[in-house]
Amino acid sequence: MSSEVAARRDAKKLVRSPSGLRMVPEHRAFGSPFGLEEPPWVPDKECPRCMQCDAKFDFLTRKHHCRRCGKCFCDKCCGQKVALPRMCFVDPVRQCAACALVSRKEAEFYDKQLRVLQNGATFLVTFGNSEKSETMVCRLSSNQRFLLLDGDGHHEIEIAHISTVQTFAEGSPPAGGNTRATGMSLQYSTPGSEGMTQLKLTAGEDANASRGQSMAWLAAMHKATKLLYESRDQ
Repeated sequence: MSSEVAARRDAKKLVRSPSGLRMVPEHRAFGSPFGLEEPPWVPDKECPRCMQCDAKFDFLTRKHHCRRCGKCFCDKCCGQKVALPRMCFVDPVRQCAACALVSRKEAEFYDKQLRVLQNGATFLVTFGNSEKSETMVCRLSSNQRFLLLDGDGHHEIEIAHISTVQTFAEGSPPAGGNTRATGMSLQYSTPGSEGMTQLKLTAGEDANASRGQSMAWLAAMHKATKLLYESRDQ
């Protein structure tokens, strides 16, 4: 990838929407696959009462729109301002209680797990039905659009083209316990080719910091794919 193309992918611009300031990609096609579009607001004339507590709007009880769902609420039901990186807002924005709870849960991904994915980890990588594996460093690109694999060669997989993900865990968990991911299988499409390609990532067997880093990366990728599927359903 040339530096010019990479710069074009990562270019951003500041825009003002009715909901607030947003830092969005210069070109829409290069937006994050985890992103969500701003919802249309419920028109004021269709909302005489709060859609949560049914309070009637008047001069004292003002109406507010949740920036995540677009519904209309009173200040009591929509007074929280919470970060919403999936819509590229620069500052925390007003959200209803239900949406604020979801946005706070997503904050861990953006604050911690996204950094883990972009730092990368080392895996044994198998492409398709090959019996040979290659040691490669796998990481998420800075614009969140590509899975980059570097070893003897270089591969790029567009996140939006990943169709299925299966995580492998070691052993059977005890009652109430948690499994630890040790590998992952991805199926994705490649522009210009028919059918699906399979990629398998396996954490190394050595019990050192590298293996721990790989397992943390797999856990973060599992969360990323959940967000990816959610954004497709919006």
